Amino acid sequence: MELDMDAASLSNGMGVENELHVLAVDDSLIDRRLVEKLLKNSSFKVTTAENGLRALEFLGLGEDQTNNLKTTGSKVNLIITDYCMPGMTGYDLLKKIKESNALKEVPVVIVSSENIPTRINKCLEEGAQQFMLKPLKQSDVKKLRCQLMT
Repeated sequence: MELDMDAASLSNGMGVENELHVLAVDDSLIDRRLVEKLLKNSSFKVTTAENGLRALEFLGLGEDQTNNLKTTGSKVNLIITDYCMPGMTGYDLLKKIKESNALKEVPVVIVSSENIPTRINKCLEEGAQQFMLKPLKQSDVKKLRCQLMT
């Protein structure tokens, strides 16, 4: 019997239809699982992607869908992405999301294990809601939830 998410949703007064949906993007399986667990502990619905291209496909911005003005992807309330990933960095993913008319309002949080001020500033200037250092903690996720609820 699956009670984990529904029970949590009901206990905080939110129905499943009001559940906040987060797309977590990280090339590291361990980091993806950690972020997913932290988010689910805070009653988020979570979808994971192992790289930027998969994330774009999920969001309806894949190569075949680039000219689509309406997104065919799933509705998400927040995107959390690792900065350092092969192929497409979190910064590149952020830029693609912010260029999309359908998704530019979705908050994007960049996470990295490296505390490089120029990188952090570049991401924030490009439209990232926040830049957080790995490993994420439950308190980080609670802050995100509070920001999304306001």
